[in-house]
Amino acid sequence: MATTTSDAPSRTLRRGKGAAEGEQVPTRAAGEQLAPPPKLRRRPALIAASVAAICLGALASLWAYTSSSSAQEVLAVRQTVQRGDVIQPDDLMTVRIGVDPALKPLSADQASTVVGKRAALDMPGGGVVTAEQVTDANTPPKGESVVGISLTAALLPANELRVGDPVRVVTTPGQAGDVTVAAPDAVDAVVVGMSSDQTTGNTIVNVQVPYADAAKVAALAATGKVALVLDSRER
Repeated sequence: MATTTSDAPSRTLRRGKGAAEGEQVPTRAAGEQLAPPPKLRRRPALIAASVAAICLGALASLWAYTSSSSAQEVLAVRQTVQRGDVIQPDDLMTVRIGVDPALKPLSADQASTVVGKRAALDMPGGGVVTAEQVTDANTPPKGESVVGISLTAALLPANELRVGDPVRVVTTPGQAGDVTVAAPDAVDAVVVGMSSDQTTGNTIVNVQVPYADAAKVAALAATGKVALVLDSRER
């Protein structure tokens, strides 16, 4: 009996090389191709962002290390101290910060040398303390006197007064006009302190005047017939 052979591709399962005994491995038909492996898509923007993030992380770590290694314990002001005020222990606190050498703040161990002295300048709360802000000069100095004047808002400049402002104490006719002042007297003075009178609502301004004029200014202040004139702050 004759046997015919088919022209179709052979699908015969044969034993592959290295296969176990009895295991059959499918063979690839003639002309049959394997599917190509998938291609990975590169994203330049994502790569650049990753590199930038790594660089920023390294810079942040370097900054943190530098800041911690250069930090110092220095004196700072807990609450605002006006010029001329005596510095109290409660006015100061210790902070640890990285300090610009140009500031030259006082170190924390110098607190005892600052307490009891006066503020040579206004010391805002939260700021560090420098040597230029502290003085041991007495107020008033020799040859000067301090006089307190109680004034209503109408007898004060509209601009807010500050310690150190140059002012003039000027006589006024009084509310009833009972005094005629052809040429008002004026005494040069410097503001050294201010407070509020809770009873009258007036502002009490402490002014430093020459010793020879202190009695006159005090007498006028007692009558309430004085006003303060703010002069230019430019020296």
